[in-house]
Amino acid sequence: MTIRRRAILAGAALGALAAPTTLRAQATVVRWGDLLPANHPQVQMVERIAAEVRDKTGGRVQIQVFPAGQLGSGRDMMEAVSAGALQFTTDGAGALGAFLPALTLIEAPYLWRDAAHLAKVAGTPVFARMNDDLVSRRGMRMLNVTYYGKRHLTSGSRQVRSPADMQGFRLRVPPVDVFRAMAEAWGARATPIAFPELYLALSQGAVDGQENPLPTIQSAKLFEVQKFLVLTEHIITPRIIIVNDGFWRGLRGPDREAMQAAMATAAAWQDQELLRQEAGAVAELRGAGMTVVEPDIAAWSAPVLAKVPAQFESRWGRGAFDALKAL
Repeated sequence: MTIRRRAILAGAALGALAAPTTLRAQATVVRWGDLLPANHPQVQMVERIAAEVRDKTGGRVQIQVFPAGQLGSGRDMMEAVSAGALQFTTDGAGALGAFLPALTLIEAPYLWRDAAHLAKVAGTPVFARMNDDLVSRRGMRMLNVTYYGKRHLTSGSRQVRSPADMQGFRLRVPPVDVFRAMAEAWGARATPIAFPELYLALSQGAVDGQENPLPTIQSAKLFEVQKFLVLTEHIITPRIIIVNDGFWRGLRGPDREAMQAAMATAAAWQDQELLRQEAGAVAELRGAGMTVVEPDIAAWSAPVLAKVPAQFESRWGRGAFDALKAL
């Protein structure tokens, strides 16, 4: 972590002694951190939540949004939410698995068919149990499961068509062990790099490629430093709205209801916006100079499904992967 980020988080922690801070006589300021750039629909979702909450509470609750990793890494922000130094953050289920390992199941490769299939998870008993465990162990609560998109592979100078081309390929992955296991099942060299440092790592050749949903590739301008787009569809990622449970329970009932309503409305908008962007993204990325490869998905999923679910069965629970896949 950089000195600047340590200073920011230290300041946030000090602020937590009075958090959420008061503004004028009535208003409450709430901090919400995110890794993604301000032009990504996920951050725009949070901005919409902030605007609706401000309006519905007459300015009594004001949400400050900190995009682009301003408050540190995803792990930093989740630690801050757990400690109460930050009220909200948004991150993937796999990353949240650092605090509750069983949650990595929800971001397992080749689990979900589409966004509608993923949306079913929030209503399952297994998700409710995970949420209760996260609250009791780390003081964080999951409020919404949102769609982040289908993840695909990109490569700089090396054309990739099948897992056979991945031998020795330095693939940037998030710092999540399930992602590393997937990359290794393909024969790649998994290289965890924080998202805010990804563009520079790709431009300098520190890694050969990366994997992310199409809207993220666009918003982060990764097409500027990657030549090939390989439509592997290997993971449908959920991103989760995470709140400090003590803060959440301490809210006045009407304010909590206003936040819940705003989240539901903005999350529905975000999911549809990402689906809309995905629909046109391949053509746009091709127009931006990327060579698009449409591979045999079965060839990519076979080595992963042969290894990863069995590798993590003790963590996820026997049959849990298959049960969610069959929803």
